[in-house]
Amino acid sequence: MTALGTKPRRPGGAVPPPTPPAKRAKPRLKKLRVLFVLLGLGVLAVVSMVFGMTTAVSQDLPAIYNFARYKASKNSQIFDSAGEPIGTLTSNQNKILLDSGQISPNLKNAVVSIEDRRFYEHDGVDFQGIGRALIKDILSQSTRQGASTITEQFVKNALAAQDSRTVFQKFREAALAYRLERHWRKDKILTEYLNTIYFGEGAYGIEAAARTFFGAAHPSCGTAADPCALVLEPWEAATLAGLIASPSAYNPKFSPDNALQRRNLVLGKMYDQGYITREQYLDGTRQALPAPGDISPPTVDSKAPYLTAWVRQQLVDRYGAAKTFFGGLKIKATLDLRLQDAAEEVVDSYLGGIPPTAAVVVIDNRNAGVKAMVAGLDFDEKPFNLAALGHRQPGSSIKPFILTTALQQGIPLSSVYESAPQVFHFGKRGKELFPVNNYEDNYLGSASLATATTYSDNAVYAQVGLESVRGGTRAIARTAHRMGVQTHLSTNPAMVLGGLKVGVTPLEWTYAFSTLANDGDRVSGTLAPVPGDSPVAYTRVTDNEGDLIKGGDNDSTHRQVVREDVAKEAKTILHSVVTSGTGVRAGIGDSSQWGKTGTTENNGDAWFCGAIEEVTACVWVGYVDTTTPMTTEFAGSPVDGGTFPALIWAGVISAWKRIAAERAAAKSDGKSKGEGGSPESTYVPPAPPTRSAPSRPAPKPSPSPSSAPSGGVSSGTGGAIAPG
Repeated sequence: MTALGTKPRRPGGAVPPPTPPAKRAKPRLKKLRVLFVLLGLGVLAVVSMVFGMTTAVSQDLPAIYNFARYKASKNSQIFDSAGEPIGTLTSNQNKILLDSGQISPNLKNAVVSIEDRRFYEHDGVDFQGIGRALIKDILSQSTRQGASTITEQFVKNALAAQDSRTVFQKFREAALAYRLERHWRKDKILTEYLNTIYFGEGAYGIEAAARTFFGAAHPSCGTAADPCALVLEPWEAATLAGLIASPSAYNPKFSPDNALQRRNLVLGKMYDQGYITREQYLDGTRQALPAPGDISPPTVDSKAPYLTAWVRQQLVDRYGAAKTFFGGLKIKATLDLRLQDAAEEVVDSYLGGIPPTAAVVVIDNRNAGVKAMVAGLDFDEKPFNLAALGHRQPGSSIKPFILTTALQQGIPLSSVYESAPQVFHFGKRGKELFPVNNYEDNYLGSASLATATTYSDNAVYAQVGLESVRGGTRAIARTAHRMGVQTHLSTNPAMVLGGLKVGVTPLEWTYAFSTLANDGDRVSGTLAPVPGDSPVAYTRVTDNEGDLIKGGDNDSTHRQVVREDVAKEAKTILHSVVTSGTGVRAGIGDSSQWGKTGTTENNGDAWFCGAIEEVTACVWVGYVDTTTPMTTEFAGSPVDGGTFPALIWAGVISAWKRIAAERAAAKSDGKSKGEGGSPESTYVPPAPPTRSAPSRPAPKPSPSPSSAPSGGVSSGTGGAIAPG
C-alpha cells in the first residue's frame, strides 16, 4: 500500500512523470460572434452613410436641372495686359440645346460605346468602375480617377468639379448620379450630357460641335429644323465622341494623327458592341478627317480673335470647360491691344491689295508673354491660326541655331570656309548627293563664319553644319529644341538650309529666338501651355469678384540652355545682319538690335526674325495655303526675307518703342493716357516701293577673311534648298 502523500511507482520502481494541467478551451465561437457583429455594424454604417449622403445631396438636384439649361451661367471675360477688355470667351450662340429627337442615334451610340458601354445597364453608378478608380487613387496617391459613367460625368460637370475633387466629393457625385437616374430617363440624361460637354474649338454642346467640325460636309444643316447633329454618319459621330476625353489632344486640326487613331478606336468599339455593321466600320476607317479649313468654330467675340481662341483652349485644358466659359472668370492676357492694332496696320500697309499675307508674333523678353499675334486676315472667314499652327519652311532663319551650336562647340567666328558651289555625299555609301548653291549664285570665294552670317552664305553654312559641327544636323536640332522649338526637326542634310520635312510655326520660332535674346535663358511661366518650355498667353485669372482663383497666378521660370557668352557672341555678329547684311531694311537704329533673314526655294516663304533688348519678333510672309513663288510681288522683284518681312518687322518694333515711350512719358507726367489708353497716334510705315527693288551690291571676295564681316558683299537670304 502506497504511503499517503507519495506518488505511485510504475512497475520496476520508476516514478511516473507529472501530469500537466488541462488547457482551457479558447473562446473561438465568442470571437467569431464579435467579428460578425462588428462586420454587421460596419455594413450598417456604410449603408447609413450612403443613405445619408443620398438624402443630403437631394437638395443639389435642382441645381443640376438648372445647369442643363444654363440658368446660372456667366460669361468669362479676357483683358489685355493694360486692363483693356478684349472680349468674352463665349456667347449665346455657343449654347445650342437640342431635344433627343434632334440628335442622331449614331452620336448617342458612339458616345455610349467609348464613354460608358454599360450606360443602359447600371443605375448611374458603376460599382466595378468605382472599385478600379479607388485602387488607382490609392496606388497613385491622387484623386484623379472616377466619374466613369455618363451620369457621373454629367453630375461632375454640373457641379463644376475638376481635378481638385476629394474622395468625399466623388462619393457625393455618385450619390447624386444614383438619385438623378430616379428622376430622369436614360435618354434624357444622355441628351443633356451631350448638350453640356465641351468638344473644343469653342463648341459647347453637340450641335455646336457638329456645326464646327462637319458643317462644311453638310452645308444644308445648322437650322432648328435641320440640326447638324441629326445628319452625321457613324464615322463623323465617332470623331466627335473621341473628342470628349481630351478636346485638345484629339482635335483633327491640331493633332490629326491622334484624332484619326481615336476615331478608329471609337468605330471599333461601336462595331464590337453591335451599333454598326462591319461594312460601316471598314468604310468609316477609310474616311478622311475634316480638313483644318473646313473646321469652322463659333464666332469669337473678341478684338483679337486669333489670340483669344488660342488662350481659350489653354484655359479649358487647365480649368475645365464649364468654369472657363460660364464661371465668370476674368483673365488678364499678355496681349497689348495697342501694339496688336499697330502690327495689323503695318501688315496691311505693305501687303494690303496683294495676295501674300503675313504672320507676326511679338514676345516680351522679360516674361515670355505674347504681346502681339497677327495670325490671319479674317477670323470669321479663315479661323486657322497661321502664327500658332501654320508650319512653314524657315529657310536661312535657321542659321542662328547652327551658329549657336558651332560657338558652343568652340568653333571660332574667324574660321574660314570656301564660298563656292558645294556637293555633299550622304546616304548609303555616300551615293546620294546634296548640292548647295548661294542665293542668286553670289559667292565670296572664301569667307569667315562671321562674314557668312552677315551675308547668309549657304555654301559656308552647309560646310559648318554638315562637316564642322560635331553631331551635325542632330546637334543643331537639339540646340533648337533646347531653345524652345517644339516641332520635331528633321535631320536631313537640307536642314542646314532650313529645308525641313515639317516646317516651324512663327510662334515657336519667335520663342526660340527670344532665348537667344535673353542670353541663353529660356524664359517661360507656370501658366504657359507647356510650363517652362513655351511662351505665356495670360498671367492672372480671377473670379467674378476679382479674387485670385486657385492656380491663377503666373510665376516666371528660367532655364539656362545656352552659355551666356555664346549667346552674346552670336547676337554681336547677328547685329551686322541689320547694319550691313541681308536685313538692312529691318534696321531701326537700335544698338541692341539683331536679326536674321530667311527665304526658301523659289521664294515660297520669307522670314525676318530678330530682337531688341525688350522684345523679340518674327515675321513670316507667304501664301496661306500654298508655297506659291513670290517672284514679282515686291514691286516687280522677288520677295525675300530682306524685303517685306524686314520692313514689317521694323514697323512693328518701331510701334512698340513709340507706345512704350508714350506710356513712360504719361506715367512720369501722372496722366491717365498711359496703359490701356486709346492710341494717341498710329505708326506710319515707309511707303512700299513703287519701282523695282534696289539691286544688291555685287559680291566682293574678301582678300583676307577675318572674324569681322567685310563690307559690300551679299549672298542673298539663303534660299536655294535641295529637295528633301
